[in-house]
Amino acid sequence: MTAGSRMPLSPHLQNYRPQLTSVLSFAHRVTGVTLGIYAVALVVWLAAAAAGPASFATIQTWIRSLPGQALLLGGTFCFFLHLCGGIRHLFWDAGRGFALGAVYASGWTVVAVSISLTAAAWILSFMV
Repeated sequence: MTAGSRMPLSPHLQNYRPQLTSVLSFAHRVTGVTLGIYAVALVVWLAAAAAGPASFATIQTWIRSLPGQALLLGGTFCFFLHLCGGIRHLFWDAGRGFALGAVYASGWTVVAVSISLTAAAWILSFMV
């Protein structure tokens, strides 16, 4: 604030409207961290399988529960969102897609393809 004014010099967070680019950038970072946590969970699942049928059955019972299925669905979406966002960044690294229209088109494409791939993966998993 300036000495004689009560108005802030920059916009306050309450006045800030998140843009698609900033939301997807944040989501890319969050999904990366989340996938690291899921990697640890995968190791736990594999260790339970190696420990014997009783340990594996306990883990499988939890995975088949509603919270377990919700976490698997979330992990699947995180995987595909991070993958598609990474492919988008590869195009940017090549110097392509920086026009404002292309940035928004690729951003919405990342979201739509991530949802579609998540749905396809789950539909295929139920068919197998």
